[in-house]
Amino acid sequence: MARCLVIGANGFLGSRLTDALSAAGHDVTGFDRFRDGIHSYTSPDVVPVAGDFLDPDDVAAAVSGHEYVFHFLSTTTPASADREPTVDLRTNVSASVELLSLCAAAGVRRVFFASSGGAIYGPQARRTFDEDAPLRPVSPYGIGKLTIERYLDYYATTAGLESVALRISNPYGPRARPATGQGIIPITLERIRRGEPAVQVGDGSMIRDYIHVDDLVGRILRMLDHAPRHRAYNLGSGLGHSVADVFAAIRTVVGHDFAITRAPQPATFVDHVVLEVGRFRAEYGTDRDRTLAEGIADTWTRMTTP
Repeated sequence: MARCLVIGANGFLGSRLTDALSAAGHDVTGFDRFRDGIHSYTSPDVVPVAGDFLDPDDVAAAVSGHEYVFHFLSTTTPASADREPTVDLRTNVSASVELLSLCAAAGVRRVFFASSGGAIYGPQARRTFDEDAPLRPVSPYGIGKLTIERYLDYYATTAGLESVALRISNPYGPRARPATGQGIIPITLERIRRGEPAVQVGDGSMIRDYIHVDDLVGRILRMLDHAPRHRAYNLGSGLGHSVADVFAAIRTVVGHDFAITRAPQPATFVDHVVLEVGRFRAEYGTDRDRTLAEGIADTWTRMTTP
């Protein structure tokens, strides 16, 4: 089994990945701030390492001795990066490059980077995107992800550091954090739970590719079984759903209608992003993913069950 380090082990995706890696029998270390000693993951076998991602000494100590590093920590969200793009550059991008340098120096075998399939391609005439589509992000968040991907290439060329960019669509599911302002499904479910109106950005026609976090994590685990042949993979459902579709599925799951308020669509939003996932399926096979309704039902049940 592999020695794995998850950077961002206390986050939404990172905690689910940490538990899944541990359940699969890997030796897992989780790196995060772990405020008050609280861990979002549940596996008792994970070794927690508390540290600051912006402190190179903390990161270097965590990286040492690991074969695989999963970089799933971000200091910003799409919304916060829009508000303060220089913060994303000074913290998220800069610290990520430092991480790659430390991984190369420590002899890490491979880095898996949580990129963004939703932001990295940008607005284009096409409505679906494969990994060879032009990369034209217009948001600071997407620009930051692309910049880090370019540094993956740089360290592969100059230091032989193997890496994979995971261009993840729109993940949702247990442990998503509505308070971050990221993810229409968890945000809407939380507002309904509190008796507040849902917020619809734009006219409801914006289409995205949604994937349940456990379906996503299952894909990532399979990439440890044999070396990836490519440097980037789209990880999504390959299906597009509009905001109106999402709200309709939520109504069915919660069993009642809900009020909706409307908000203007930011200039950096892309109207239609659906990922083509043929590269991953050709290499690793296909899965029976949860449908959107099944995934929302699972998320709602876990949110409302004590």
